[in-house]
Amino acid sequence: MIAGHMPVRATKRGERRTRLERDCDVLVCGASFAGLAVARELAGSGARVLVIDRYEIGERQTSACAIPTVWLEALDLLGSLRQSFDELVVHTPFRTSRWQLPWSFSMFDYRELCALLWSQAASPELEFETATVTGREGLTVHTDRGELHAPLVVDGLGWRRVLSNATAIQPPNAPLSRGLEVHPEGRGEEMELWLDARYIRAGYSWSFPAGDELRVGVGSFWPSHRVKEPTVRLAHHVGLAADGYQGNWIPHQLRRASEDGVFFAGDSAGHCLPLTAEGIRTAIYFGLACGRELRAVLEGGRTREQALARYGAFSDSHARKYRWLLGAQRAMGQINPSRAASAIVHGFENRRVATWVFSQYLAIAPPSFVGDGSRSTPPRLAALAA
Repeated sequence: MIAGHMPVRATKRGERRTRLERDCDVLVCGASFAGLAVARELAGSGARVLVIDRYEIGERQTSACAIPTVWLEALDLLGSLRQSFDELVVHTPFRTSRWQLPWSFSMFDYRELCALLWSQAASPELEFETATVTGREGLTVHTDRGELHAPLVVDGLGWRRVLSNATAIQPPNAPLSRGLEVHPEGRGEEMELWLDARYIRAGYSWSFPAGDELRVGVGSFWPSHRVKEPTVRLAHHVGLAADGYQGNWIPHQLRRASEDGVFFAGDSAGHCLPLTAEGIRTAIYFGLACGRELRAVLEGGRTREQALARYGAFSDSHARKYRWLLGAQRAMGQINPSRAASAIVHGFENRRVATWVFSQYLAIAPPSFVGDGSRSTPPRLAALAA
């Protein structure tokens, strides 16, 4: 057991944990960023949507919770914002560089953002229940509270890809990075990164202020390299207590987004970006895309098989950019620490270079995508409701 503050579980227990067996139109497994984005796109559809998760919505934070501010604006989630930055301070053993960003990056409160997304999904037909998913047979999903049936099923459960019937990937021999952070009380004015082998050789370390706390951690591109001890060391070096542990395995390769009749979104499809390990924006982005395909099926505009094929092709269309970032991740793991790595970091102090690179990076999952969908009531379900 890791020492420090651990979140208190709010999920149903004991007698409150009754049997849960029912049919629905859409079953969304996982109630974090990807699953909530799917549910958001189905708001007002008239479909019976059931979202299930092992934890209550917003209960279990596992990341630094950072996202480009323009995404918070596009999704109307600014109520969860804690602190924003338009500059990134990057430390190497040889120099400290300051990168001027063409768009700001924001820290947010996980519980509040999840609550806001859930409120945007709210409709009379939408339900949430706590249940642990254990697997499936066809389109019947097995949980610790019973079996659930739906013609449209989404896996947004994370890197374990629970609803896949393929061979499971297991750390440390898997395409996974690992990250751990602490979030003690405190305040700061700079968003900082360290590319320094004192903490981790193939990876990076960070300190992200978020209002009245600082989120300090270490991420390793090599899953065999443990990150607890360097996280504690970094916290002590910046004068902070190692309080409030949270962390997770981080997928860094795309996987199939549709398989055997099931839609996969977020970490279960490897949608987390390599090199930066930014997975929140992409989980929401692909969750929105998945939700739009589901909505098209509910409208009668396409079959489930067509929607699976379209969504899979949409995810695959990003493969080149993911491969490029994975190549950069592997290269950084080889050259860090070195003066060559420091020279690359220094090059980003050029405003034109930083603007071009970060603009291309944002375009992998652009905020304009939020407004590209339509959420009107499908005529087929509207007629049924009448």
